[in-house]
Amino acid sequence: MHWTRTLQSVDVHCEGEIGRVLTGGVLDLPGATMAEVLAHLNDTDDSLRRFLCSEPRSGPAGSFCLLVPARDPAADVGMIVLQPDQAHAMSGSNAICTVTALLETGMRPITGPQTVVTLDTAAGLVRAVATCDGGKVTRVALDMPPAFVTRQGAVIDTPEWGPIAYDLCFGGIFYVLIDVAQIGLTIAPENARALATIGVDLRARIAAQDPAAHPTTPALSGISYVMFRSEDPDGALRTCTTLRPGRVDRSPCGTGSNASMAVRHATGRARVGEVVVSRSIIGGEFTTEYLAETTIGPYPAACSRLSGRGWIYAITQIGLDPTDPFPQGFTLSDTWGG
Repeated sequence: MHWTRTLQSVDVHCEGEIGRVLTGGVLDLPGATMAEVLAHLNDTDDSLRRFLCSEPRSGPAGSFCLLVPARDPAADVGMIVLQPDQAHAMSGSNAICTVTALLETGMRPITGPQTVVTLDTAAGLVRAVATCDGGKVTRVALDMPPAFVTRQGAVIDTPEWGPIAYDLCFGGIFYVLIDVAQIGLTIAPENARALATIGVDLRARIAAQDPAAHPTTPALSGISYVMFRSEDPDGALRTCTTLRPGRVDRSPCGTGSNASMAVRHATGRARVGEVVVSRSIIGGEFTTEYLAETTIGPYPAACSRLSGRGWIYAITQIGLDPTDPFPQGFTLSDTWGG
């Protein structure tokens, strides 16, 4: 065996959504801030993302959590999420995977039943409090980036479903939130393929007419995902985030749940201390607690705390043989969609 590059990941899932935490092989990347690191990955050199996220080393499901030295001295480590479509500023499920890996492998010490890890992300500092028992992380609570609504009750006309109303919100990345009944489906496992295809298609249509400009940080601009929503009989928010190239989030989606709380705040329904349960297409749950109001640029914003669980299932070494004909990987429509 002869490798010219070697990386190591601690592979974690958060309520079913895979987050492979890179713990070795990447020393650092250019950028004075995490937003500049994100811009470098998306605009200058995306070879690391392509190498990791494409076949044969990966596939369309799951993410890699890239760890780099924190730019903000108040943080313990910097985190960026690498996914098949691009690098992203923040992800709740991936942050939970990251904190679980850092503490359970000893990269950061467990200092007590409530251990704090602060992540430096392109969307701002994320303070994580891990509940620990016997060396195991049993739950992670994240103080999420302030979430706000930039367009509420916007409408796009479609030939398939007629006018579709949506909210455009920032929860760490930009989301289009759509009530799923408008497309005649329910959020259920048997509808995953159809939901994924429709969600990715609607994202492209809406992104073409709305740049989703972030008011303070240009690197955060642009719509990432469509998240379909409904309400379960017990009042829980049923979620289905659709991700390019064409799949659904297995977790309830942390940044999307954060964006949903921004809608509650914008409509006057959020109360301090209120907790909303988000439930995924496969039944996993997050809780989102509304904490306080702030402002981001011209927008009133909601500060919330999201919590969930992660489990380590593997430790992996990934290498590149110099004779490998696919050093940047490949994608095929049979697995990745159109």
